Amino acid sequence: CAASSVTDCSAKKAHDGNRDAIELLSQEEHAMTTTPLRIAALGIGMMGLPMARRLCAAGHQVHAWNRTRAKADPLASAGATVHNTPTDAVRDADFVISLLENGSVVDQVLFGLGTAQAMRAGALFIDMASIQPREARDHATRLEEMGLTHLDAPVSGGTVGAENGTLAIMAGGRPQEFARAQPIFAIFGRATHVGPHGAGQLAKLANQMIVGITIGAVAEALLFAAKGGADMAKVREAISGGFADSRILQLHGQRMVDRDFAPRGRMTVQLKDLDNALITAQEIGFDAPITALFEALYKDGVEHGLGQLDHSGLFVELASRNAMQ
Repeated sequence: CAASSVTDCSAKKAHDGNRDAIELLSQEEHAMTTTPLRIAALGIGMMGLPMARRLCAAGHQVHAWNRTRAKADPLASAGATVHNTPTDAVRDADFVISLLENGSVVDQVLFGLGTAQAMRAGALFIDMASIQPREARDHATRLEEMGLTHLDAPVSGGTVGAENGTLAIMAGGRPQEFARAQPIFAIFGRATHVGPHGAGQLAKLANQMIVGITIGAVAEALLFAAKGGADMAKVREAISGGFADSRILQLHGQRMVDRDFAPRGRMTVQLKDLDNALITAQEIGFDAPITALFEALYKDGVEHGLGQLDHSGLFVELASRNAMQ
């Protein structure tokens, strides 16, 4: 050792050892991400289709299933195997990803259709659907009794994030399962482990509370300005960069200015998430008056025929209330 003292020499050896360990870990992680994985994707809808395509593009063996097979068939050209039943899709998979509609559908597919029974021992079920936290905890318990593992890992970022691999992923479950899922999460975006089973769904509900409430605030503010005679587009431009700026103002605010309500995330889905937030709030003894107010507004919009619009379509409901159609 060329260090000037025994202490310096020891420190250098420790540093070199740490560096070697980090390099070895990096090599192991690289090997994990480059080895093709056997993955089943259940639920090929607006989010499931681009996410499954990304798995195919990464070179993994993807087995897809959807209740309406025609929605999954386009994945065949990307290299996926499309199955007629979920049990066939999961039979040889080491990872099973759920992108299903809601908690009751997840429960029915897993336990009602025999999908869990068909999974390989030790397979990891990654539920990326948005469901209630108590449902996620129940599924985790039942799967573990069958020798399977579970993560609840809902996402935020919409279809744009699904296509670009920039989703925010909120994961609940054991740290070792979270580590095991990293090669898959890296394909979809950025994952954060937020706590035990059910915590991922709590984080997603918090996310959807913020999204739904902020969409309403942006819509009401822009309509308020327009009603008073200001140029809505210029108001959005003027407040960009200030304290009122946000991703919602930039993306959804622009959709409001353009009256572009083609669905990326539907009003019905936003309403479902706010309903789940209120149910969970009641279960844990939490008063959520702001969420309750916006849940009622989204519900009115859906009842008035706006359910298939993008969730920024709450703008249409608020405009109607002010005779601004």
